Amino acid sequence: MKKRIAPSTRAHLLRGAFYLLVLLAGTLMMPSFRPEAKAKAANSAVAGLTFAERLAYQRAIEEVYWRHRIWPRKGGENAEPKPSLDAVMSRAQLETKVEDYLRNSQALDDYWQRPIITEQLQAEMDRMARDTKQPDVLRELFSALGNDPFVIAECLARPLLAERLTADFRGQNSTNPFGSAWVTEEPGTSVATSSKDAVYTLPEIPEDIPPCTDDTWTATNLTNAPVARYYHTAVWTGNEMIVWGGYNGSDLDSGGRYTPSTDAWTATSMINVPTARDSHTAVWTGSEMIVFGGFNGSTALNTGG
Repeated sequence: MKKRIAPSTRAHLLRGAFYLLVLLAGTLMMPSFRPEAKAKAANSAVAGLTFAERLAYQRAIEEVYWRHRIWPRKGGENAEPKPSLDAVMSRAQLETKVEDYLRNSQALDDYWQRPIITEQLQAEMDRMARDTKQPDVLRELFSALGNDPFVIAECLARPLLAERLTADFRGQNSTNPFGSAWVTEEPGTSVATSSKDAVYTLPEIPEDIPPCTDDTWTATNLTNAPVARYYHTAVWTGNEMIVWGGYNGSDLDSGGRYTPSTDAWTATSMINVPTARDSHTAVWTGSEMIVFGGFNGSTALNTGG
């Protein structure tokens, strides 16, 4: 004789089997949702610009900077012909630049509840046009972005503004409960960028900016500038001045890059940075700055980076 199963018991068994099937399916699908895949999908069309479009605009910006980059000379002649941008900057490097400013934008929204808004981006564009120390280069940058104020806001103003604001908030809240975890995370689905319907005005770059006058000074922007120091080095690349190292009560391993065309400072990378030092040497090769030697407060150094 077959044992009959009560209807209520059968319902519980069916429900349990359904939940088990859903759990198993979710487990099998999880590997396909890798963080990097999530990032690319999330950024497929942020603020009306796809990731590929942002990448193309970033390359256009770098192409302008590369044209003005100093190439070392030997005896009045180039030691070697200046290579193309593609020879010195990989696609991966371009992707990192785009991902970095999207990540910074998201951090401002997620961790500090201060998303960058349209008015801030417009103000940043206006500031660049008003305070530029290299108006011709800034015009080239605008032109490379099609003189489209929306693209300029998203691809030229946003990276500068996002880095500056995140640096400000990190400095104000050294005990941030999120720590630095967000720095290594991929941008998620809530990347905070302007609406594609945002309306911007292309700022006018003044034509009558007075030329440099011998034996006079014009103040640079100090926002996000490196901390005060001495015994540091500074090199000029043709586009920016890179300041690094030095001493201010203790030796420093930090620095900054000042870009006259946008009148803006950005911090130098701390990844694999040489140990803190002062009185070192720094040279520009045409594509990188090399630091060597110096003093660390107790001994002379024979290392660099």
